[in-house]
Amino acid sequence: MAMAATRVPFLSSTNATTPFQCHKYSLPSTVSSSSLRLLPSPSSCSSLLSLSSSFATRRSHKGVKGRVGISVVAMADSSKRTVIVTGAGGRTGQIVYKKLKERPNEYVARGLVRTEESKQKIGGADDVFVGDIRDADSIVPAIQGVDALIILTSAVPQMKPGFDPTKGQRPEFYFEDGAYPEQVDWIGQKNQIDAAKAAGVKQVVLVGSMGGTDLNHPLNSLGNGNILVWKRKAEQYLADSGIPYTIIRAGGLQDKEGGLRELLVGKDDELLKTETRTIARPDVAEVCIQALNFEEAQFKAFDLASKPEGAGSPTKDFKALFSQITTRF
Repeated sequence: MAMAATRVPFLSSTNATTPFQCHKYSLPSTVSSSSLRLLPSPSSCSSLLSLSSSFATRRSHKGVKGRVGISVVAMADSSKRTVIVTGAGGRTGQIVYKKLKERPNEYVARGLVRTEESKQKIGGADDVFVGDIRDADSIVPAIQGVDALIILTSAVPQMKPGFDPTKGQRPEFYFEDGAYPEQVDWIGQKNQIDAAKAAGVKQVVLVGSMGGTDLNHPLNSLGNGNILVWKRKAEQYLADSGIPYTIIRAGGLQDKEGGLRELLVGKDDELLKTETRTIARPDVAEVCIQALNFEEAQFKAFDLASKPEGAGSPTKDFKALFSQITTRF
């Protein structure tokens, strides 16, 4: 798929030695895996799955033999909400998808992944669609009939080969052709927002990263990608779309058990100046889902981190958590 792309000026870091983390990766440790890499676009949209018949509302008015006046009605449970998580093959996306599946009385779960390989990795269920977020038409079937969209897609930098930390070297990174932040975090997310608006989606939850207020943040220098610049542009587009939204700017993600820590919300990267600037992936996933349940989370944008385990009380009251947030962007 050929795409025209413009480039913003390269922004060098003024503090390249500062440790930092982003919602898809932690640096300078390995930042990618085969499960997260953005591969070339599928050759066609034929790989998209048809909507499962379980998503459709069906009625039957045929009488039951031998029982006059009795009809059989087969309907979807209107109390359940259909929620799709894009980037469902990613480390955080997998957790959100799994959490939705574990709550069948509340949600009809869907996932969107880049490849058939990613689909099989998370179980290969019929509710997982294969599509390319950079190809607007390919994601339309997945979003039809959806009540809420949780966006967890992101460009992922690759480490250049030959890095040897034992020699005091610093790693270098690059983005694959067609998989720059501009194409994934801007165009890809814009396509999702447009599709959601056209489909009448009632809420969009977008997971981004802290650090967007600093043009010189080290993440912007990775692979000349300006990743936080493009993420911020997509966030603004969502805020201007008119769709009820929740923008979660996560701190450095940790592969730890969730539900054990007191969660913290902030604004304008204030949490980055503290010692509490990380969060467990399952906690981010839980906040994504809880944001669908409270009006206090709508039309809000906030930074998200947590206290260390054992400091404070684990967050259970999400209505109270969202009520602390006053910022729309």
